[in-house]
Amino acid sequence: MTYQQIIDDIKALKIQGAEKIAVAAVEAFALKLNETKDLAELQKAHDELVATRPTEPALRNALKYCLKNFQSDPNIADYVKNFFKNSKEKIAEIGAKKIQDGMIVFTHCHSSSVEAVLFRAWDDGKRFTVYNTETRPRFQGRITAENIAAHGIPVTHFVDSAGRTFLKKADLFLFGCDAVTTEGKIFNKIGTEFLAEFASQQHTPTYSVTNSWKFDPETVNGFEEVIEQRDPKEVWDNPPKGVTVMNPAFEITTPDILTGIITEIGIYKPETLVLEVQKAYPWMFTN
Repeated sequence: MTYQQIIDDIKALKIQGAEKIAVAAVEAFALKLNETKDLAELQKAHDELVATRPTEPALRNALKYCLKNFQSDPNIADYVKNFFKNSKEKIAEIGAKKIQDGMIVFTHCHSSSVEAVLFRAWDDGKRFTVYNTETRPRFQGRITAENIAAHGIPVTHFVDSAGRTFLKKADLFLFGCDAVTTEGKIFNKIGTEFLAEFASQQHTPTYSVTNSWKFDPETVNGFEEVIEQRDPKEVWDNPPKGVTVMNPAFEITTPDILTGIITEIGIYKPETLVLEVQKAYPWMFTN
């Protein structure tokens, strides 16, 4: 795949999921690195790749690490890809401990990190059922259902608006994450917040499952995370005159309704994660 093809596929959602997007962007950066070691050209490539999706700190952090370290490590892209792989294994190990035999685990949209937790728990011998949403308008939840079923895990799939009905029966709610701010706000697929609010009312343990590179260090300085607005035609290709279609990709879930965030560096309350990220990855906070 070429540099431009990767950019086009990220924009078109042919590559989905925050970590997959970040890894693909790093692969594109590596392609450009094979062509040139000129810092100005690599900075341009960095900026082009960052611009492909606005609400993706993992993408920005991974590319930032590549740009800062490519001169000292010619295999920087492989390092970053291995980091994501190894951290996902650690997330799975930690998160699987929250799943017990007989549970119903609810999830929304598609998250490879959530899938990793479910797969690890199943492979550890635990037996449970997954409930998941279809996640309109691009139906990312179907990816989750297909992957979980292929792993042998029983899964019940339903429309987004049936979420509350099925969440009443769930023992645990796990969902992914596209961005975490310094205030502990979680940006995830639209529909997450109302489900998390209901889970909180039901006293259902609720965790965001994510690599900590999805923390956005720019929010320390007051930057407000941008919520990506997708093409309205994804929702309704030809609406009648007078109908305005809104298609936000993400929304904010506030930290007070979450039990915690499951990351490769441990489980923390959202608002304290920033301190742990600072300790583990100080380079994130430097220019």
